Amino acid sequence: MKEPFKWDNYSDQPALLKDTVYKKQMRKHQAFSLLKTLLVSLLVLPVSLMAMPFIKRKQIKQNEFITLGVDFERETQISLELLEDLEVESILLRLKLWELEKLEDLKLFIQKNKGKKITLKILQDREHIEDLALLKNNLTLIFSTLNGLVDLYEVGSTINRSKWGFFSVDEYNHFYQVAYDLQQEEFTNIKLIGSGVIDFEYHFTVHTLFNFFSSKYDGLSALLYVDRRGAPENIQLGFALSDKLAWLSTMVWLSRKSAKKLYITETNWPLTGTAPYAPTSEKECVSEDEYANYMLRYYLLAFASQQVDFVAWHQLIAPGYGLIDNREGIKKRVAYDTFKHMTKTLKNAQFLRLDIKRDYYILQCLIQDKLLQIHWSLIDTELQNEEFFEVYDRDGINIQDDMLQISQKPTYIYIKDAV
Repeated sequence: MKEPFKWDNYSDQPALLKDTVYKKQMRKHQAFSLLKTLLVSLLVLPVSLMAMPFIKRKQIKQNEFITLGVDFERETQISLELLEDLEVESILLRLKLWELEKLEDLKLFIQKNKGKKITLKILQDREHIEDLALLKNNLTLIFSTLNGLVDLYEVGSTINRSKWGFFSVDEYNHFYQVAYDLQQEEFTNIKLIGSGVIDFEYHFTVHTLFNFFSSKYDGLSALLYVDRRGAPENIQLGFALSDKLAWLSTMVWLSRKSAKKLYITETNWPLTGTAPYAPTSEKECVSEDEYANYMLRYYLLAFASQQVDFVAWHQLIAPGYGLIDNREGIKKRVAYDTFKHMTKTLKNAQFLRLDIKRDYYILQCLIQDKLLQIHWSLIDTELQNEEFFEVYDRDGINIQDDMLQISQKPTYIYIKDAV
């Protein structure tokens, strides 16, 4: 990345943009686009909010729903072995537009993951945002090199953070338009998703879904983090995770610019004591046990929405927020086994219902005609272990205690001979 932008290799993201004069100047240049974002939001957000109760659930592919982000350069051979151990069938990779010399290495890694659904997130820099001819040339190179190997291309990421290079939605819309035109003219077989807005800032999302650009999406991508609110059930401006997903899905259904697909292409919680690798301050960081609980419950709530096509966990190996810590060898975190058991269990599950009463959650689904209930409670309580129960804890360990401790750590309960 060129000045004043810098990449932070510890947290795998751009460093804070410290040139405040430059930021103010760039935002001033984009004032008209920022005004359009405000106006379209004032129109669309209330309408979409009122339409939320009328949006129907859809059929999602369970084997692709649980997706895992992987750095193809980090512990490459070990990553391949871990992916097989986890039995993940869908992975998300990232490629930086300013590091295209690594394109062949990426291609080789993809080829070694034959049979998996591959999503490629194309990361932008300011040079490619300003030079659309350069962007076109390099996107052409990427699409040509990876032809037939990638299922989805996410074009751009984190567009509502200036350190990532964009200073307005219109800048992103022009950026995405280049990829869309290439798709229509030369690469009709590829699928493109966007716009990659991070956090609960839907006014930016609205402007990418409702505008006069000719471009369209094969699905909407979002980086829906909730880590600053703690648990996924916690409320932000009146909305818990389930509400945020429902509202986002409603906007997708109302827009004529996107296929009715919704992809959460990045989310996680930062881990305590991992600075400078943690992508946020220590205030937002959680313990390994909390991380595992929150991760599982995020997936369960997204699964229950039946509106999200996949959730991509960010990511497999990362000291500050990954399932694996590679600072001193390969250390599997608590959440590794949680993720593995979740994947094995839910990949063939058919959702039935989610019941919530007084902060007690029961998600019910069918697995090969066997009823599974997943229980968790925000307030610790007990449940009698019945003879017709087959019980496993969050990480897949069988429980045979007379009384089951139902807490923020989800419990899997199979009901024998229920169907």
